[in-house]
Amino acid sequence: MTEWMNDARRAGLRAICDTVVPAIARADDPTGFWARKATDVGTDQAIAAALAAMPAASRDGLLGLVDGLVAQGIVGASQLSREQILSRTALLGPEAAFGIGSLGGLVRLMAYGLPDATGQNPFWRQFGYPGPVRAPSQAPKPIRPLVPQDGQTLNADVVVVGSGSGGGVIAGKLAAAGRKVVVLEAGGYFDEADFNQLELWAYQNMYWRGGPTPAADLNISLMAGTTLGGGSTVNWSNCLRTRDWVRDEWAREHGLEGVDGPEFDRHLDAVSARIGVNDQCSDFNGPNQRIMDGAGRLGWSSGRLSRNADRATYDTDCAGYMGFGDPSGSKLGTMKTYLQDAFDAGADILVRCRADKVLVEGGRAAGVEATYRDPVTGATAKITVRAPQVVVAGGSLESPALLLRSGIGGPAVGQYLRLHPCTAVTALYTEDQRAWWGAPMTAAIDEFEHPEHGYGFLIEAPHYSIGTSAALLPFTTAAAHKETMSQMANGASTIGLTRDHGHGRITLDASGEAVPTYAVTDPIDIANLHKGVEAQVRMHHAAGALQIIGLAAGAPAWRWGDDLDAYIARLKNIPLRFGGFSLFSAHQMGTCRMGRDPATSVANPQGELHDTPGVWIGDASAFPTSSGTNPMLSVMALAHRTAEAVIAAAGR
Repeated sequence: MTEWMNDARRAGLRAICDTVVPAIARADDPTGFWARKATDVGTDQAIAAALAAMPAASRDGLLGLVDGLVAQGIVGASQLSREQILSRTALLGPEAAFGIGSLGGLVRLMAYGLPDATGQNPFWRQFGYPGPVRAPSQAPKPIRPLVPQDGQTLNADVVVVGSGSGGGVIAGKLAAAGRKVVVLEAGGYFDEADFNQLELWAYQNMYWRGGPTPAADLNISLMAGTTLGGGSTVNWSNCLRTRDWVRDEWAREHGLEGVDGPEFDRHLDAVSARIGVNDQCSDFNGPNQRIMDGAGRLGWSSGRLSRNADRATYDTDCAGYMGFGDPSGSKLGTMKTYLQDAFDAGADILVRCRADKVLVEGGRAAGVEATYRDPVTGATAKITVRAPQVVVAGGSLESPALLLRSGIGGPAVGQYLRLHPCTAVTALYTEDQRAWWGAPMTAAIDEFEHPEHGYGFLIEAPHYSIGTSAALLPFTTAAAHKETMSQMANGASTIGLTRDHGHGRITLDASGEAVPTYAVTDPIDIANLHKGVEAQVRMHHAAGALQIIGLAAGAPAWRWGDDLDAYIARLKNIPLRFGGFSLFSAHQMGTCRMGRDPATSVANPQGELHDTPGVWIGDASAFPTSSGTNPMLSVMALAHRTAEAVIAAAGR
């Protein structure tokens, strides 16, 4: 660190942190919330450590920003002058300096999310947030990953790239059928022995590129699981079945034979039974109860959601942390079900092993080249898995990147990226919402999910993540942001999950890494996102909110007594892009989609590549369109279907 960090930069970084989260004198401050500033919880040191871990080019860019702010006098300036200096750091104004993908957003994420040595953050006392509630398990891990040697070649019947909702199911099914299976997972292996219920640890260890990551065009923030079990290890466990109108569309327009009838019901039923889907572990915390209250008063259709939870070990006090890994062990993702089945049947499972290229010989699949990275030393090992069947299931961000690096899949690889773009609205109520208690997503409003054209939206509640909330909450001034944060115990947030009709794409950068881009330009999507914002606002109003805040530039807020229709009209005038309404995605789909036409799809209706026999798509990238629902169950059912096709094809 001494090579690039000096006293001037250190002072500049401290000044930036304490500008974004300053100490403010308040007579009534029982938890010390107002008197506490960012550096009091070590935010500057954490950011310096993050800079040290960055690639040199990225670090130099941020250090150049710090140098520029120091040169403008930020260290010795008043709070007002510091905020003005920060707001001038980009032509796009305050949101460029303070938004989630910015240094200001990073400061807020760290200040409110960073734990001390005891696993606590003193800011949390203001919110009534208990922090970690359970010590990690001492039980041995039931899966023993294979650690490869440099240059090693493994032989298998099938190599499965990715261990999430799709890859895990296929690995389990094929191993149970007697196939020799090798699973390659780019992330690490974490379970209840590791799940410490800490937001920043979870992002660093179990999420794609370290947590909320903006697309290359900055229009939307992406979250995807990168760990053994993939998204099923860190998702919010909402188990909605694929809707009939979506299944009809996939069968009629894209040729997925049988998905519109009882044959696909069989796949949905099978995976639902294996992962224990039920509605008896879906307690309502404040935000989910507000959804039900608001919907009831407006006469809208709503209901309790089913989840993949083991009723014998379910613990409401732990359930709210499941986005950081469920410490109770009750979440029945693929790690605890299909991957365990695969391991028990003799599959080799490798973690921290990234697939670099699909091998093709004689025009068909021959295996995978991959790189293993030791988590302790950082040393790498090149390995080869020889197999006549390759299942690509690395997720809709990484699966197309693998095919592009391999030069296979045809012209549609990376196209038709669907993201279920979400808007978010936060409301403040008169009482503590205890949003951190219980499962995060247990209620939904489905009133608007099936308009005439089949593309609508759901209203649901997101996971409680106080650091992320602080980073996302719109910023105008430090004092205004801190004032809103001080009331977050009474906050309830919702999302409008939109079944997108338009799409983005995945390309490769010069290093062969995935580059996602996504702009909302489709008229159906624009209309639905606006309708979703309006519905969330009206729901919170009906549920009794005192204040409503759209997560958009300029922190537009409604307070009790204001004109609600005028506020909604104001929100609808905010553009749906960077610098406007914040958009989020936890569901990536469609970049290697199935279909009849090789010009517009990558795989045939069973999941096998049009141009490369023996290569199969086994994750959400196979979706012909967006599902319109939280996609886990749909991914698993399609993977169950594809696994049977792989078994049937083995004898060709």
